[in-house]
Amino acid sequence: MSAPLRLVLASASPRRLALLQQIGFTLDAIVPAEIDETPLKDELPSALAVRLARGKAQVAASANAVALGADTVVGLGRRILPKAETEAQARACLDLLSGRAHRVFTALCVIPPNAPPRERVVETRVFFKRFDAREIESYIASGEWEGKAGGYAIQGLAARYVTHIAGSYSAVVGLPLYETASLLESCGLRAR
Repeated sequence: MSAPLRLVLASASPRRLALLQQIGFTLDAIVPAEIDETPLKDELPSALAVRLARGKAQVAASANAVALGADTVVGLGRRILPKAETEAQARACLDLLSGRAHRVFTALCVIPPNAPPRERVVETRVFFKRFDAREIESYIASGEWEGKAGGYAIQGLAARYVTHIAGSYSAVVGLPLYETASLLESCGLRAR
C-alpha cells in the first residue's frame, strides 16, 4: 500500500494557509518559494500570475507530495501594478485605482508526483470608489498595503472602499477556493 499523498504549500502567506484550512485541507509542509517576480517585457498580468504560480510550485515539487503554488497580480488594462513596498508605491497604486475598476488575477499551479502541472487562473473585477486625499493618507498610515499586490488588502480596511466585485472574493485575498479544491481533489487529495 502506498503512502498517503502529502500537500506542500509553496508560500509563506498566512492568508493562503488560512484559506486552505477554511476548506478543510491540512498542510504537511510549507516551502516558501523565493523566485524573481519581475514582469517580463510586454508580459500581461494574467501571464505573470501563471508564470509565478508555476515557478513557486516547481520549487516545492517532490516525488511524494502535491505542490501548490499561487500568485496574485493586480492589473489595470495591460499594466501590472506592483506589490507595494514603499508608501510612494502604495500611494501611486491607490491613485490609479481610485474610482475605477481593475482586474485581479490569481493563478494556481498544482504539481502532483510524477505528473504534469495543472494550472488555473481566476480573474476577478474589483470596483473602487473615488478616494479623497484623507482616505488615501489614512490607508497609507495603516501599513496594511505593505507587500500587497496593487497596494491594498481587500480583507482589511480597503474593503470599505470596494463598491462591488465580479468574481471570486477569496481569489482577491490570495486563493480561489473552488478552483483550489477542484485541483487538489483531481490529484487525489481530499479535504477532512
